[in-house]
Amino acid sequence: MNSTVLRQSCPPGTCDCDRDRLLEEPSADARILRLTLHEERRLIERLENVASLQELEHLQQRMAEQLGIGLAIGPGIEELRVIRGIGMAFAPQPGLCRKTRKAIPAAIRRCMKQHPEVAYALLNSQDLLRDA
Repeated sequence: MNSTVLRQSCPPGTCDCDRDRLLEEPSADARILRLTLHEERRLIERLENVASLQELEHLQQRMAEQLGIGLAIGPGIEELRVIRGIGMAFAPQPGLCRKTRKAIPAAIRRCMKQHPEVAYALLNSQDLLRDA
């Protein structure tokens, strides 16, 4: 018997996560549904408290391994003058709630605002701040 707690479904018409379709497909990757609201709050809190690029990359890797969340973080297409210029894009994934797709980047931006060295390290890893 499987006692795994799954995320509650969103109210009808408020989300585009395709949770029901994900549950209907037996071969679908349903790991994302293990991200309950309580676990999402814990994840957001951890992301807000990241103090280094290595820690952020580690959390990205853990999100991919445990939940199947693919998140790319890097310089945005437009000019980069503020933290908002750092782009974050999720890989397409059924079951990833609309609110979660907004909350994770917002938490990372709050982290970078609180710890600008994380943003600088990210930009440096992309060769944007290295000497020519």
